Amino acid sequence: MMNHFMILAVLLPLRTCHTAYSQQGSLIFPVTYFNISKDLALQRLLVEWDVDKSAHDAELAMSFEIQVHRADEATVWTDFHNVTLDKSGKPLHWIWDSDLPLECMSHSVRIRSKAEASKIWSRWSPWETVLGLDASDSYGPKIFPEEKVIEEGFGITLCCIGRKGQIIKEFFLDSDVHYFNKTNRQVGLLTVKNVTVRGASRHVSVYCKEPCSEEPCYAHALFFVGRPPDTPSNFSCQTRNMTTVTCTWSQGRDTYLYGRHSSKHTLFEEFSQNLVPCTVTCSEQSSQCSCSWDIGQQRIYNITLTVVNALGMKTATEAFDVTHRIYPLPPFQLWEECTDTEIKLHWNHQNKGIELFCQTEVLQSNGKAELYNGTAQLHHTSITLDGLQPYTKYTARVRCGAAKNFWRWSEWSKTQTIRTKEAAPSGKVDIWREITPVLRGRNVTLFWKQEPGFRANGRSISYEITWEKVEDRSKPECISLSSVYNSTRIFIDNHPYRITIMAKNNVNYSLPSILIIPGATGIEKMLSGSELKEEKVNGTEDGILISWEPRLMYDSYVIDWCNFLMSQHCDLQWERFGPNTSSALIKSAAFVPGVRYNFRVYGSAANRASLLEKKTGYLKEQPPEFCTEVKNIELSNHAVTLFWDPCPTNKTDRGFLRGYHIYVSPVQEDCNLKGSKKHVHSDGSVLCKYTIENPEERRYTVKHLTSNTKYKLAVVAYTGGGEFPELNFTYIDTPFDSDVMYLLVLLVIVPSLIVAICIWKMKWVKECCCPVIPSPNKSKVLSFKEFKIGSEKVLKISDCTPDTLAVDNKVEAQKLHLQSLMSSTPTEDKTDIHNSSWDYHNENEKRNFTSTPTPQTHTWFENLAYSSHLAVLGMLTAQYRNNFSIKSIKHLPLPPKTLHLVLKKLIQWRNGMLHFLA
Repeated sequence: MMNHFMILAVLLPLRTCHTAYSQQGSLIFPVTYFNISKDLALQRLLVEWDVDKSAHDAELAMSFEIQVHRADEATVWTDFHNVTLDKSGKPLHWIWDSDLPLECMSHSVRIRSKAEASKIWSRWSPWETVLGLDASDSYGPKIFPEEKVIEEGFGITLCCIGRKGQIIKEFFLDSDVHYFNKTNRQVGLLTVKNVTVRGASRHVSVYCKEPCSEEPCYAHALFFVGRPPDTPSNFSCQTRNMTTVTCTWSQGRDTYLYGRHSSKHTLFEEFSQNLVPCTVTCSEQSSQCSCSWDIGQQRIYNITLTVVNALGMKTATEAFDVTHRIYPLPPFQLWEECTDTEIKLHWNHQNKGIELFCQTEVLQSNGKAELYNGTAQLHHTSITLDGLQPYTKYTARVRCGAAKNFWRWSEWSKTQTIRTKEAAPSGKVDIWREITPVLRGRNVTLFWKQEPGFRANGRSISYEITWEKVEDRSKPECISLSSVYNSTRIFIDNHPYRITIMAKNNVNYSLPSILIIPGATGIEKMLSGSELKEEKVNGTEDGILISWEPRLMYDSYVIDWCNFLMSQHCDLQWERFGPNTSSALIKSAAFVPGVRYNFRVYGSAANRASLLEKKTGYLKEQPPEFCTEVKNIELSNHAVTLFWDPCPTNKTDRGFLRGYHIYVSPVQEDCNLKGSKKHVHSDGSVLCKYTIENPEERRYTVKHLTSNTKYKLAVVAYTGGGEFPELNFTYIDTPFDSDVMYLLVLLVIVPSLIVAICIWKMKWVKECCCPVIPSPNKSKVLSFKEFKIGSEKVLKISDCTPDTLAVDNKVEAQKLHLQSLMSSTPTEDKTDIHNSSWDYHNENEKRNFTSTPTPQTHTWFENLAYSSHLAVLGMLTAQYRNNFSIKSIKHLPLPPKTLHLVLKKLIQWRNGMLHFLA
């Protein structure tokens, strides 16, 4: 605390020098106007202040800290007031409700301010004080407040002001209410919190005493604890005899205020502008109030009810016409006359001269109530109740209302209990059977139940069962069973029998129910039903839907089933349907999901039943209780074939087996196979799903797999209720695909090998494809002048020995052939004379090579020395599989030796190409 004062002492001079700004540059707007006043009636302080106009113009958001201090007390109340200023420049206001009467002592208030964006407060304003009576010179001590009504649950603080120079020695209450006080000074304080009503006393006495014994040394006051009144409820006015009007209402909770502080009830009539001349009476037990007065000549009223006490006021209004507010007295002295189906009820009433409309409530023993309305009556007081059931207990009571301008029913009369007389049972008993062939006859188990419209109509009933042969009308056999039985077993021989059952009471029998049992030959065929195939049926939320093919010869249909098929107690049930019915929704509280129920549909004609169809189904199918295991697997590079065993019957009886689901996925990644559907497994992985809709299928082939990959597979059976929730995976590895290796060899290795060989034999390839052809101009053989014609070097044919030479003249050809044989050597490559030929035109034996050719067919051989490599390669490629054929040579300016060398090189290149291609 000392540190804060030291900081404040340092900052104050700074703020004095810089009024608008602090050291940090934040705006400070101190309070420029400050005023305080008090409201003694409401016991509150009113504070008003303002700041500099510039803060209003800037519409600044500001915070104000306000402190209230009482004289002679160290306690300071602090409150914060946040406001955004506006340009109107109006002063600001703050109200402080005091828990202590302001007369008790003086109160001081101060205030300081700051902009909300700033962290620095302005300096405090000077304390402004409003004086209390503690500063006055009074005669004797005084208690404030002197007398007060306090609402329950609230508190009060009282003070006792002593005379100047005197202290308060004692200040206390005379009740067990918890309080605490402060004395030993001129002003004593006493505080009571959460005041509640305790005991019979509704007021609390307060005493104050100075340290003296004279009369002026004492003071005494009272305060009362109570509640404000509730709004009157159920406020209404009516008449029971058209002479007196009575208004009633409920006043609600007790206010705990009595005497002059109690709630005051007044009724004011708006039309006459007069208080209603009635005395209000209220019951403390029921909190009901009423007020009655004579009607006189006035018929229409508008009444305002006001309830007021020291803590509040509530009102209620009611406008009415007396002739529309008749509330009759209840009927009394009821008696009856009855038969088996009717009751005539009589009563008396006190509403003389008023036409009444009465209503009778008839309550059956099962709790069902029915109302019977009578006719308007002035003197007649009875009603006839018909359509009742025989030997049934009824409870009746009567109430009445005005027949004209009905307002309200009277109270119910006392109840009268009546029982109608007995009658013969109504309705029939529904009968059904189970037939079991035995030695020399059959055991017939009979079942019966009361039809929906059946009634016993008597004290007790029994069942009489009779059976007799249909053909010879022999003496019937008969048994009688009490009403506690609903089945029995009888033995009959192999003849047809008629079985009859009737219900009986003390008056008579019910209508008979007849069942015909055919002879043994027909019944055995009917019981077997081997030719009938069970048809699957569907369940719904409400039951199992059964439909059948209707036949014209039957007058009704019967469906039977066992509620508990797997237990020893079958609990056979059956239902009958009309001839025009072809479907039914079978309901039973015993039906549970996942259990298969078998139904038999019978057609009945003339009380003879024949089995028509068999049905089987579920209320709701459930998933199977097993996961299918893969029995065998056949693998290929890109496919796998799965084999599995049939489903165990005891594991699939929770639903009809619809087929199988195949799940496939690579182990290391999600699945995305062609022809499959995506399925997200519980672990988040994506599987490929295949659906087999044939429950008889035992194999499936999954295609489009990747070779040399690990897969997981699972086969799961599914029913109409779903599939087994867990997957039992089988893991496989697809084999390596050799075709991929072959393709790799063909597309990569073989071309790479060819390229490598070509690079390795580059010189040989170059010599084979592009050999060096000698140029005649560079030949040493043709270096002499006699070998030149102009600037071109020439070669004599006689100096060149070709392998073969073909000419058009046969004689010359023979001559050349002989010369060729004589000059050839064993080591030289020869050209077949039949495959290669030369056409040589010999006009001038020595050198006339430019003469004009005769018109003959010739093959020109171009001088390779003057041809491009591409031309040579193109020609040789076209003829690399055949021998060279040169039919004539014209204008060939090559010496014979050079020409021979060229031809030899060409033949070698040809043989190399043939060897390479081979």
